[in-house]
Amino acid sequence: MRPSSGSLAAYGLTVLFLWVAGSAVAIWYAGQQKMPQSVWMFVLPALLLESSFYIAPAFGAIREKLSSLRSWLLPVGLVCAAVPYLIVSIGLGNFSFIGLLTLVVLPGIVLLWYRILPHTMATDLVFLVLMATVFLSGTFASIYMNPAGKPSIDIIGRMMWIRTGVLAVLLIRGVQNVNYGFFPSASDWLTGTRFFLYSVLLIAPVALGIGFVQLRDVSFSSRTLITAAGTFIGMLWVVALSEEFFFRGMLQQILQGATGSLAAGIGMTSLLFGAAHLPMRGFPNWKFALCATLAGVFYGLSYARGKSIRASMVTHALVNTAWRVFFT
Repeated sequence: MRPSSGSLAAYGLTVLFLWVAGSAVAIWYAGQQKMPQSVWMFVLPALLLESSFYIAPAFGAIREKLSSLRSWLLPVGLVCAAVPYLIVSIGLGNFSFIGLLTLVVLPGIVLLWYRILPHTMATDLVFLVLMATVFLSGTFASIYMNPAGKPSIDIIGRMMWIRTGVLAVLLIRGVQNVNYGFFPSASDWLTGTRFFLYSVLLIAPVALGIGFVQLRDVSFSSRTLITAAGTFIGMLWVVALSEEFFFRGMLQQILQGATGSLAAGIGMTSLLFGAAHLPMRGFPNWKFALCATLAGVFYGLSYARGKSIRASMVTHALVNTAWRVFFT
């Protein structure tokens, strides 16, 4: 019998595939980046373990199990935050007690937030500020350090932070109407692609006009297609997933409910989304903030029309991939 998409069996099969395919891709990538074997042999198991934790909230059976064992959510969350760090830091010889303590305290705050504080708009907004501040602060880059220099391995900490926040919002706060997951449906693809095409008509001329981007001389080779596909997957499952969950799935719903207006919810969320991009590539990056604000409007419309962050994830990932491939 074929396991359902949200079952424990489906999760187990997904983890197995992730470890086999992920190992092959990661070892190839390490070779491309000239990462020494003495480094990647410890980074790889930590990354694969964290990836297994990262995908878990997308499976309904896992969420149900954790929800039924809610008293265990905090200790389990702290252990899952610490173990990947212990693997890589002890293996690489750069273990830091302060780093470990940070990886215990910060997730602890997130997992206790909605247990201690009332479920109000004010606590929701401060929670989102906390999530964004830690994510943008470079905290994980100072904890997960690659002795070889490049590539950065702080993605392990970033993934931990995302899935901890997701669990807090879904299981403790109980936010609804998100449709959290990694695989868009056919309807999500259609909606997301449609709003991506709409966004190009506005954002591309603006971005070019203000000098934020320039057209890249692109040769349509197999290498370009592979790069585009890899970029899209990374954007869809990490960047778009996290930003759409917190901005559209949570913040847009909060602001729409508070104002009673979809337009106000989308507009205010888009402005805040743009503001979050001000520190990127040198503060204050007004050009980036403006383009992100405009893009946020289309992400918000995609989410509202598709009634799923998976639709806005598609729009978001396509915008970011097009930017990386066709513009510089």
